[in-house]
Amino acid sequence: MAGWDQATLDAAAREREVELTTWGRTTGNAARVILWIWGDGTRLYIRSGGGMGRDWPRNILANGRGILHLAGRDIPVRARHVTDAAEARAGAAMVNRKYETTNTPSAADGPLTPAEQATFELTPDDAS
Repeated sequence: MAGWDQATLDAAAREREVELTTWGRTTGNAARVILWIWGDGTRLYIRSGGGMGRDWPRNILANGRGILHLAGRDIPVRARHVTDAAEARAGAAMVNRKYETTNTPSAADGPLTPAEQATFELTPDDAS
């Protein structure tokens, strides 16, 4: 599986919001949501501030795929649910840096916040 090209990484760094299409885990119907996206220079992440209670994270968890709508492009993606606590907590610093927010990560010895629990890494879906 190839990683992201630099143009996509740059677009993700510039864009304040992106859209993601997922498919209903029961209905199979397409649904499009607006999200924040951030990265670490080689990887791209999204998360649901509302945690796993929202439909889109449950849909993408069930299907594993989506379409990222970024800078006028429709990019098929795979989504990896971030289950490593340290990786999920690291998202707060990246979100704060890009969006000038003050998200506080959960304590290292405590439970993950709802947003940390609903963090996903997006990768290009080379199979599409």
